Amino acid sequence: MIRLKNKAQIDGIRTSCKLLATMFAELEGLVVPGAETLELDRWVQDWIRRAGGIPAFLGYGDDHNPFPAALCISINEEVIHGIPGKRILKEGDLVSLDCGINYKGYFSDMALTMEIGTVSEEARLLNQCTRECLYKAIEAVKAGNRIHDVSRAVMNHAQAAGYGVVSSFCGHGVGLAPHEDPQVPNIPHGPNPRIQNGLVFAIEPMINLGTGEVELLEDDWTVVTADGSLSAHWEHSVVMVDGICEVLTLL
Repeated sequence: MIRLKNKAQIDGIRTSCKLLATMFAELEGLVVPGAETLELDRWVQDWIRRAGGIPAFLGYGDDHNPFPAALCISINEEVIHGIPGKRILKEGDLVSLDCGINYKGYFSDMALTMEIGTVSEEARLLNQCTRECLYKAIEAVKAGNRIHDVSRAVMNHAQAAGYGVVSSFCGHGVGLAPHEDPQVPNIPHGPNPRIQNGLVFAIEPMINLGTGEVELLEDDWTVVTADGSLSAHWEHSVVMVDGICEVLTLL
């Protein structure tokens, strides 16, 4: 069921989103060659708690295998849900960072992909195109449009550049929980609700250098490209207010 948010709820979600965007702006300076992924997660957990929030992803999922971190760190062929650990970032890595904050019961969600030092030209172009997919999708958030208009914007731009579009995972509603209806796929399929005032959702293109097919690793969290090719991931939370799209996770 889609839950349209009222003004008070949107204000709360907006505060959470601005907090998350501020955290990311500070985190980016730490994502450098030699950084340990577990230390980055510890920094994020501490930052969120000092700001009065709760890490939205830490402990997410079922009791048998809850996500063990606040920050998803997915490197190179890892698409999403990479688990921080002892791995050290190195020059040339393509690193996707995904995080959410629960601030007084209001949830935010955002992701970006960083180039560590000097990356290959194919990595740079993939990352550039994925970010462009996100903003073309945001342009499709207009009064009268439907979710598949957003999906189509992602698909068309990525496929025109020859990239694979991940369809097994998607964007989603957000705000009163980490994941809500509607689903926001990157290739049009499934329900196609109209975008209405009060609809808050996360758009998150996941674009691969090769095939759009993915596989799940044995940890039951980390999603990787099926062919081992590079992947990039960008995400913003948005809301429709008075017929206009507001990007909540922009500073």
